[in-house]
Amino acid sequence: MGRIVYVHGQFIPEEEARIGLFDRGFLFGDAVYEVTAVIGGRIIDNDLGRLCRSLKELAIPLALSLEQIAGIQAELIARNDLRDGTVYLQVSRGEADRDFLYSEALAPKLVGFTQAKMLSGTRAQRDGIAVDLADDPRWKRRDIKTAMLLGQVMAKQAARARGFDDVWLVENGLVTEGASSTAHVITAEGHILTRAASHVTLPGCTQRALAKLCAAEGLQIVERAFAPGEAQAAAEAFQTSASSLVTPVVRIGVRLVGNGRPGPMTRKLQALYLEAAGIAH
Repeated sequence: MGRIVYVHGQFIPEEEARIGLFDRGFLFGDAVYEVTAVIGGRIIDNDLGRLCRSLKELAIPLALSLEQIAGIQAELIARNDLRDGTVYLQVSRGEADRDFLYSEALAPKLVGFTQAKMLSGTRAQRDGIAVDLADDPRWKRRDIKTAMLLGQVMAKQAARARGFDDVWLVENGLVTEGASSTAHVITAEGHILTRAASHVTLPGCTQRALAKLCAAEGLQIVERAFAPGEAQAAAEAFQTSASSLVTPVVRIGVRLVGNGRPGPMTRKLQALYLEAAGIAH
C-alpha cells in the first residue's frame, strides 16, 4: 500500500494528489510550512504555535483549530504506520489567477504528508558533521517559516559540492543559522551560545525544547550573535532541527572545532534530549 497524504480536506493515496496550477504557493512561494519529528510512532516537540504565528505574519487565515491540525498530523502518522520520520504540513494562501495582489476572500489550502527517516542513532549524530560557511542569501523575514527555500537549496547544494555535510549562513560578519537548522557553539567556559529570536532567524522548536532542558539542568544558554571565527575557535559546536535532533559539528569551514570530535557537553545535551523524548541511547 502506498503513502496516504492529506490534500484540501481529504486523505488520499499520494498518486491521486493534485495541487492547482494557480495555487499561490506554487506561483509565488506564498505559503508557510512546518516539519515535526516522529519517533517511535510519537510526535515530538509539536509546536503548532509557530505555524499560527507564520500564518498571522502573512495574513493567511486558516479555518482550522490547533486541535484539528494536530488531529490531521495524528491521522497521517496512523494511516502510514509511521514509526520514525517526519510529518510535513503546508498552508498556501489559496488559488487565483496569477497576480501579485491577492484577494482577502481566498480560501487557504492545507496539504500534509509523512516521510519515513531514521532520526536518532545516525552517523552524523555519532561522529559529527562538517559545515561550510556561506553568505546568507535569504530575504529579511526569516522568522516566518515560508515555503520560499531557494536560498537554502542553493547554499546546501554548493556546500555539498565542496565536500561539506551542511552549511551555516553568515550576514554582516555574524552567523545567522544553519540553512535548515539552529547553530550553537559552546565556549571554553561551558556557555552555550545561540542567536536570540529576531527577524534574522527562525525560532527552532528543537532549540526551544533543548533550552528548557538546559534550564532544568542549570546549564547556561547565552543568546547572542557570534562570528565565524569565534565559532571555529569554540570548544564545541552543534546544530538542532526537527529532522536531525542534536547533531555535533566537528568542523566549520577549514577549521576543526576542538579536537575534531563530538565534545562532552554536546554528548550530554544529546543524552538529555533523547531521554526527554523517550528514546533509548
